[in-house]
Amino acid sequence: MSGLPTAAFLYERVRRVIPPIEWPAFVEDIEAILVLKRERNAIILAHNYQTPEIFHCIADIVGDSLALARKAMTAEADIIVLAGVHFMAETAKLLNPQKTVLIPDLRAGCSLADSITAGDIRLLRQRYPGVPVVTYVNTSAEVKAESDICCTSGNAKAVVESLGAPRVIMLPDEYLAQNIAAQTEVKIIAWKGHCEVHERFTPADIRELRENHPGLTVLAHPECPPDVVAEADFSGSTAAMSDYVERQKPPRVVLMTECSMSDNVALAHPEIEFIRPCNLCPHMKRITLANIRMALEQKRHMVTIAPGIAGRARLAVERMLAV
Repeated sequence: MSGLPTAAFLYERVRRVIPPIEWPAFVEDIEAILVLKRERNAIILAHNYQTPEIFHCIADIVGDSLALARKAMTAEADIIVLAGVHFMAETAKLLNPQKTVLIPDLRAGCSLADSITAGDIRLLRQRYPGVPVVTYVNTSAEVKAESDICCTSGNAKAVVESLGAPRVIMLPDEYLAQNIAAQTEVKIIAWKGHCEVHERFTPADIRELRENHPGLTVLAHPECPPDVVAEADFSGSTAAMSDYVERQKPPRVVLMTECSMSDNVALAHPEIEFIRPCNLCPHMKRITLANIRMALEQKRHMVTIAPGIAGRARLAVERMLAV
């Protein structure tokens, strides 16, 4: 254990969001994971929606989909554990084909990724010949392989406009596509996929929050419906929302996104009051300390992608990263 953070040191990072009575339940797994990472030359990439004991205590790289994709490319480790959902682990594997990539729970899926197939894209290309296809990273490798370029919520507008086309097909999130369409002259053809977390927010939710919490600043993820984005003070990716809080330091704020995000950002800003409307992602919450530990102990749930798919999907992701 020499050279590793102590449990007491790590608890200081999260004590404002994890009650003392709950902390002992995490300690054994955290300590074991820290040892396993060193022994296996492994790193953990954690999405912003992971719970604080994962995000702040065992993760080596944290961020939104774009940040994790970029940082995965330079990961100096033999093993990458992706504390997130399956498409994120696939993206890490696409960018690190020679490394072992593990996902702690194979059932950690995504409603957006499930909303479209590679066959759907082939049919869309027949219907709209010559129209480029921009695919959100919240999709399977098979879907990425049928696309011209990927995007994230943080760079979607830049990606769409980088193609120089009068119109594009943007998949699979209908609301993200509509919100980007409002910001660009490019005509966007959307799909009917939705995030099961963000689609539940409504303008009425925001109005009620403002009424109950005067002076509230509302930040909304662009996967929210356009009428929710219109009611918000700011809309952006999870990284953009975090940056907004850091830059503007609103006295009272609500993040209209997955609720663990608020816990993770709040720890860096004790001076700010965070209002938490708690919409949980059931897929993200499948990732736990226990199954991260098991994945490292057993090299369990390795991510594999068929070679014929991997090359084309990787190209779509690399084009995104070049924008």
